[in-house]
Amino acid sequence: MREKLFLVLANLFWAGNYVIGKSIIAETGPFWLTLIRWCAAFIVLAPVSYWLERPRYQDIIKQYWLPLAAAGILGVIGYNLLLYDALAYTSPMNAAIVNSLNPAIIVVLSYALLRERLSKTNIAGFLLSLAGVLFILTDGHIAHVFRMNYNRGDLMMLAAGVVWALYSIIGKKLPVPPITATTCSVFFSLLLLWPFAFFYPFPADHISAAGLAGLVYICLFPSILSFLFWNISVQKVGPSHAGVYLNLIAVFTAVITFLLGGALSVLQLAGGAIVLFGVYLATKAPKVKTEQVDIAG
Repeated sequence: MREKLFLVLANLFWAGNYVIGKSIIAETGPFWLTLIRWCAAFIVLAPVSYWLERPRYQDIIKQYWLPLAAAGILGVIGYNLLLYDALAYTSPMNAAIVNSLNPAIIVVLSYALLRERLSKTNIAGFLLSLAGVLFILTDGHIAHVFRMNYNRGDLMMLAAGVVWALYSIIGKKLPVPPITATTCSVFFSLLLLWPFAFFYPFPADHISAAGLAGLVYICLFPSILSFLFWNISVQKVGPSHAGVYLNLIAVFTAVITFLLGGALSVLQLAGGAIVLFGVYLATKAPKVKTEQVDIAG
């Protein structure tokens, strides 16, 4: 019962990242929001990973520095920059719905790159979830898919999904405990990000009190607590069962958007329902054991 509550809370906090991140990027920009978020996360994750997993950091980094650095480039830098940049052009609801395609993308790329089993149901589910995303991107006119200009933010979220899938595949093959792997990946990503700080002046004079509160939320809840709740739960219920809960991100984003006075269109709700059902089919597969679990936000 505790693990189910933790999984619900983890995805609730990740949903808040979409809504609150949308407002904060106007003040900080995608670069500084990403850098601040993961600096704060690293300060907490490093001692937590040592306390829970007792890793030998020197040996792990020496042996697995390349996949850990690749995971940092993809999952920490690439995904987050694409996510926050996308939120400058699209709504949190659209971003969350397009992001719901991620489990299906992971299934397909796992088949292509790792030769994991893929059934006809999986293929049908992926195609259905893709149709749901196209339904949203084309405002319900899928026939216009090849003759219209898409929202830049929605397309960036599709790219973010591919980046996250590649990151997840690396994680599946990496024999390093999950909190330690993420801590090391964040470490490498920060090494790569900090030199660029000289080219992006920190907008301290533009951050409002609400912006500071939002930064605290993003650093604490989706970056630290969600990750800890997720990994504690996965140790008990397994990655396949926990993965089903990722679909709650779109649901919670819709609820938060509505509670804050935002509008939800019938097309968004219909497209989201199609995506979620397609993801259910795409991930309804012969279960494959994985060595690593990834976060989603």
